Amino acid sequence: MTVIAMTREIGSRGSEVAAGVAAALGLEIINSEIVVPHVAGSLGVDESAVQRYLDGQASLFDRWQIDARNLSRYTLDQILNLALKDNVLIRGWGAAALFQGIRGVICVRVCAPMALRVRVMMERLGVNDSEAMQHEIERFDSGHSRAIRAAFNFDWNDALQYDIVLNSARVAIDDAVKAVCDLAQHQRYRDDSETKAALAERLQDTIAGEHQ
Repeated sequence: MTVIAMTREIGSRGSEVAAGVAAALGLEIINSEIVVPHVAGSLGVDESAVQRYLDGQASLFDRWQIDARNLSRYTLDQILNLALKDNVLIRGWGAAALFQGIRGVICVRVCAPMALRVRVMMERLGVNDSEAMQHEIERFDSGHSRAIRAAFNFDWNDALQYDIVLNSARVAIDDAVKAVCDLAQHQRYRDDSETKAALAERLQDTIAGEHQ
């Protein structure tokens, strides 16, 4: 089985890396459109509130509605069930935090210098104000970091939390895709029974926690 958890900085072209890896390895990409409805339903809140919370843009009312501990628990439950389907690439969602300690799940981070991120986002959004764009990216980074830390007790900027960190300013997208694919095919990550057992055990622990 292949399970990849990918974290990417906004504007780092991480979505392109994810798409390339998924196409090369035949993986289903798991993103917010798949996860948000389940988590929001479990929490009893609107889907938009969950999305804002994880993006670090939650209002005071959103933060009042959403208990960080329950958000972490329901997210973990959904992500683990999806991972057990096999052959998935989970993009964002603090997935790298949720899979810490599970051998066989590949944790990837895609990052880039601010200058490149600003240029990419300006092109993507069709804007010309680089200073304003940098401010928005910094604001997003700060809010997202706080949200991930609160929900999952995880510093997503810590390179030591990942199997591989790719700087898209130095590594071409095609080369980044190849690096992740090569890692996925490495023998260390091919013990399917061990990985499935670890995922199932983590899921059972989560379910047990829900009933405490």
